[in-house]
Amino acid sequence: MYVAFAATNMTIYQVNNRRGHKFIPSVALFGFCMARITTLVLRIAWATHQTNIRLSIAANIFVNAGILVVYVLNLIFAQRILRAKQPRLGWSTALRVIYRALYVGVAAALIMVITAVTLSVYSLDAYTLQACRDVQLASGTYLLVVTTLPVFVLAAAYLLPRSPAEESFGAGSVNSKALIVLVVSCLCILNSGFRSGTAWMPPRPSNDPAWYHGKAPFYVFNFAVEIIILCILTPLRIDKRFHIPNGSKEPGHYSGGRVGSSDGSQVPEQYTGDRIGSTDGSVREVTAEKESRPNDTSSTLV
Repeated sequence: MYVAFAATNMTIYQVNNRRGHKFIPSVALFGFCMARITTLVLRIAWATHQTNIRLSIAANIFVNAGILVVYVLNLIFAQRILRAKQPRLGWSTALRVIYRALYVGVAAALIMVITAVTLSVYSLDAYTLQACRDVQLASGTYLLVVTTLPVFVLAAAYLLPRSPAEESFGAGSVNSKALIVLVVSCLCILNSGFRSGTAWMPPRPSNDPAWYHGKAPFYVFNFAVEIIILCILTPLRIDKRFHIPNGSKEPGHYSGGRVGSSDGSQVPEQYTGDRIGSTDGSVREVTAEKESRPNDTSSTLV
């Protein structure tokens, strides 16, 4: 399954790239699938060489690292929906800083997990082992919080008063995009919640494992959930739904134009047929002829 999804996502990216339709998340999903292929290969090798500590460390690191790609992608998709429905909030400097801090936090959590896993394998010191456990608990809890954030971002996009400068992007309705992000968020929460919840449980002896220590729960809450996520993101063509014009940096860019320049003057919009808000909060019709955009698609999605 992972091999098929890796090939599919790379093919989609290559075809789109030749058409000038650049969509980096397709490459990210390809990388996620390749990481999972590596994970399963390492686990198979570890099963046949159970005394090899290096294989054990590598397998555990890849198990924890791969899914982070999906966590970050879901955050990005939620941000695009917020920017389309609430441009003033979505493009604010404060939100950009928060998002960058979240990305740094995800990278730091991954580094801490790698360090803790490695130290816990090679150390017998009780203090070091407890410190490694604390680091893993903190990292797991942080990642669980990260998986819930797209839900709150969507809530802000829909519950705040409707913006007169609301835009659209990609193919399909904004509601269908929001539903995809919401479903994927629930699956990510299930995945991360299982990891975090089992980590917080008191340690048990190896001869008396709990139900969540079994192979079936491990594969269901990890790899099966990930396959479902890939079955949602790839066939539903996120490369069309969540595509935005290259270089989008401010309100109006999703629609192919700009609402106001940096000095406060108005710049003519290139994309027409939409109702775009002006700087004084009023709404005006754009009547110039519609120009072609990089994210235009020949098909219409629901």
